[in-house]
Amino acid sequence: METVTGRTLADLRAARDAVTRADMVELRLDGVEDIDVAGALAGRARPVIVTCRPTWEGGRFDGSEERRQSILREALDGGADYVDVEWRAGFVDLIASDPRRVVLSSHDFQRVPDDLAARATAMRQTRAGTIKIAIPAARLTDALALLPIGADGDAVVVAMGDAGLPSRLLASRFGSRWTYAGDAIAPGQIPASRMLDEFRFHEIVPTTDIYGVVSNNVTHSMSPLMHNAAFRAADLDAVYLPLRAADFDDFLTFAAAMKVEGASVTIPFKLDALRAAHNADALTRAVGAANTLRRTASGWEATNTDVQGFLDPLDEVYQGSLKGARAAVLGAGGAARAVVVALLSRGVHVTIHGRRKEQAAEVGVACGAPVGEWPPPAGSWDLLVNCTPLGGPAARTESPLPNGPFTGRMVYDLTYGETESPLLRDARQAGCLTLDGLPMLIAQAERQFEWWTGNRPADGVMKAAVAHRLGREQLVGR
Repeated sequence: METVTGRTLADLRAARDAVTRADMVELRLDGVEDIDVAGALAGRARPVIVTCRPTWEGGRFDGSEERRQSILREALDGGADYVDVEWRAGFVDLIASDPRRVVLSSHDFQRVPDDLAARATAMRQTRAGTIKIAIPAARLTDALALLPIGADGDAVVVAMGDAGLPSRLLASRFGSRWTYAGDAIAPGQIPASRMLDEFRFHEIVPTTDIYGVVSNNVTHSMSPLMHNAAFRAADLDAVYLPLRAADFDDFLTFAAAMKVEGASVTIPFKLDALRAAHNADALTRAVGAANTLRRTASGWEATNTDVQGFLDPLDEVYQGSLKGARAAVLGAGGAARAVVVALLSRGVHVTIHGRRKEQAAEVGVACGAPVGEWPPPAGSWDLLVNCTPLGGPAARTESPLPNGPFTGRMVYDLTYGETESPLLRDARQAGCLTLDGLPMLIAQAERQFEWWTGNRPADGVMKAAVAHRLGREQLVGR
């Protein structure tokens, strides 16, 4: 189901007719200034739901309820496949006139209501053919309240917001009759093309294995794109989701309920992931942080693919000549720990630099490296590695070292994006070699896939997926 709207009827019809990937279209008339129900329905190529959402339930229609009811009545009489009627509106006669074609809906935007089960029961008593319940998701686990409602097979259930995206993508697991795609017309909506091409929505069934990337900000992550491309190429019944967790316990509870098989773990949960694991390899214990989990019969097992993922592209540049180099590592999180361990394993003299010296000292003690001042002094490093999120997709205009100095040989920024980060731009202009985090992201993801499935991903499939999304074709073949 793809949701469309427009300022005018012409805009609405153009948006309706542009839908080519969805099975049905939701026509949101509440955003249309010149509402013409017959015109909205005429010439449609797909089944439609007609919705005229009032302002009191998150929509844009601010006219009278009598006028709104007449719009929905006209849609029913005009042959709309469904009309969406808000439960709080009443409209008993409208529902009774053709209950099979009524979607009786309830939307909450502030919190998950305490009476969801009772609400669903009351909505079903109207004999509407379909009930729809949409709730806000501040946490992954908020969506779990929808599972028993969807189990009866007559409901559409949606958890809205980034944390609720799994409820849309796993509609079959939630028992939802359908789900909604669109250009963020509702919180957490993504385009139908992305649902179908990246996540293979139509192929997800209740037995599909679930993987995902766990963070408190997964909006810009390339991991779903890479892993889903690799699952497709390997013909595996698996899907990889963005899992926006409020905290790590939120993920653990959701993962247990939904039987998540494995997870990539990123900022700020890498230390939590290791603590949650019942088993971890020696390298991961040495790093003190995990970026990968897999489910076993006895609990979570952890590993860290960041170490080798970081070294692979660096080795291409240094060609085995890292030993004895001086490295300044910026940051003191889980990524920094992996980088420090990786560099020490190659005989590099590593110094850790953090704005919060006490946090940097913790990493230094854990990994066996000294702590230096902030910022790193001129002439103190040959290789500088940025392990902070500054310069990443959510902070692309920021730099951890806006004034340099850039006196070493190379700057390696673990962030990535469609454009060069300010740190790498300034370093390049100062004459340094530069490397961003995309090659590392791909290298560590390939190792995650192999650890989960027992097989390497198809050659180049992850690189090609990222290159196509970012328009960076030079990545392919590297």
